[in-house]
Amino acid sequence: MAALHAELALYPKPGLVSPMDSGAHSDMDATTFLRSLFALRHYFVAIAAAGEAGMPFEALRQLGVAAERRMLAATGGINTHRGAIFCLGLLAAAAGWRQRRGLILTGDSLAETVVTLWGDGIAASGSQSPDSNGSRATRRYGARSARDEALEGFPTLMGVAVPELEIAQARLGCPERARLQALFAVMADLEDTNLLHRGGPEGLRFVQTEARRFLDHGGVFTPHWRTFALGLHRACIARNLSPGGAADTLAAACFVQSLRS
Repeated sequence: MAALHAELALYPKPGLVSPMDSGAHSDMDATTFLRSLFALRHYFVAIAAAGEAGMPFEALRQLGVAAERRMLAATGGINTHRGAIFCLGLLAAAAGWRQRRGLILTGDSLAETVVTLWGDGIAASGSQSPDSNGSRATRRYGARSARDEALEGFPTLMGVAVPELEIAQARLGCPERARLQALFAVMADLEDTNLLHRGGPEGLRFVQTEARRFLDHGGVFTPHWRTFALGLHRACIARNLSPGGAADTLAAACFVQSLRS
């Protein structure tokens, strides 16, 4: 829950909802996200306990389905945290399983546990996935899905988001700037189905290119980082673009980081 709140509170995030504004979204604001978080308050505890007990993937999936129903009831049908329910739920289950057995809780070890224990179930669950905007974008453009990321050991999360977050945090000692650096790194790399849904390949390329330009010019380590980030935020609003997949990945990175503290 703390990781999802950290993502929500961050600003400026290109096109994304924060306490400052609704980004590119006309149907939700920070209050919508807070209602969603309240509805999900027991989910992560429950799925961690299920993971601790070594429950099969179908049991985890049913917990996620129930959590999604509560989320939609709390938000009036608006999808605020579907991606996080899947990704963070699996990571919480893996953390529960490993902690119960006295094993380390590094990001790579969590990913390995997800693939080893529940990979077959994740792979077989495709036909049961909801017909979401992201799944339609995956089919239309042949993009990688959140399921693909999980089955491959969360390469964007573990190979991009977590390292960027930890390096920036160590250098700056500033959680806000470290999280923004990690977010932009993910935006530059991830084939974000939320962007594909809203802007097609052109919208995805625009955000990836601008995020890479931000990083190439020094990212949050430069004096003018906030000006650039705000400029891209406004450009994404004008283009109706919102990198929701990158936001979910950032929240997951915050969760992985919290396990080490």
